[in-house]
Amino acid sequence: MAITHVTDQTFADVTKSGLVLVDFWAPWCGPCKMIAPVLEEIDGEMGDKVKIAKLNTDENQATASQFGVMSIPTLLLFKDGELVDKTVGYQPKEALVGFINKHL
Repeated sequence: MAITHVTDQTFADVTKSGLVLVDFWAPWCGPCKMIAPVLEEIDGEMGDKVKIAKLNTDENQATASQFGVMSIPTLLLFKDGELVDKTVGYQPKEALVGFINKHL
């Protein structure tokens, strides 16, 4: 699987089925740049269990404000379209895998 880039327009379609982790990020955000390779690793290892999506908050402010995203990176976890969990800030790989696994 590959990481999907979502927009305000495609967000609902991408998050409506299965388990989806959405990374709310921006190009200027240092911790966002640090977490990107971690998410790519997780996608490579767990892509059959969880879909990973990225939403650029600079370009898609409606979705970010809809979910009250104030700090980035914010990671929201959706299961069949419902928000089930949230974490804010850089997380090491082990923490993110645990965060995902508790909803599988």
